Amino acid sequence: MADKVAARRDFGGPHRHYRVTDSSNSRARELAEAGAPRGTVVTAGEQTEGRGRQGRTWTAPAGKALLYSAILRPLDERHMLLPLAVPIAVAEAVEELRPALACRIKWPNDIWVEERKLAGILIEARPQDGWAVIGVGLNLAIAPEEFPPELRETATSLDGVGVAEARRALDSALERWVEADERDVLERWRERDALVGREVGWEEGSGVADGVDDRGCLIVVTPGGDRLALGAGEVHLRI
Repeated sequence: MADKVAARRDFGGPHRHYRVTDSSNSRARELAEAGAPRGTVVTAGEQTEGRGRQGRTWTAPAGKALLYSAILRPLDERHMLLPLAVPIAVAEAVEELRPALACRIKWPNDIWVEERKLAGILIEARPQDGWAVIGVGLNLAIAPEEFPPELRETATSLDGVGVAEARRALDSALERWVEADERDVLERWRERDALVGREVGWEEGSGVADGVDDRGCLIVVTPGGDRLALGAGEVHLRI
């Protein structure tokens, strides 16, 4: 009965906010382990140890980004494409906030506007325990000079969007997409794919990106004509 009740809960209720914390994903993981329901959202005004994929860090000036983590449970076969569905939700939330923008998705987890990174996603799942934490960092009011020097040419931010407004838009978009039909997820992802046709490299090779397969793996055509399927946990791409 508890799972049926949880499945009807919208994202954003309950909502727990921290003025400062090490990582909103860490706080959400603790809540998930303690049995917090589907839709629980944790936000932070500032993170001291924000995380990205493969051990990278996520930094943002205090109060100038949406630092957001949501609990999804229970997990089942509907969530096999969650790593694709969540970026679609983030892109749609951004375009709801700023209709003039057009978001693209850089596989596997970055949201681009005019080829600059606007948002990043980190999903941490515990399938054996039936839950996942969906982490999103969305730049909202960061001036170009406030980015670290190494990111000033590659990052961007929304302008004039408040944290609460952005959170509500993301709550709504996640609700639409986390359990969407796989065909819809793949179709929307492919419409927003920022890598198709581009040369990409990784630790063990290089090739031309040719979309994603039905499991969400990146298809790359090598110079020799081979087609490889790369998993998100296996590679760090170079564009």
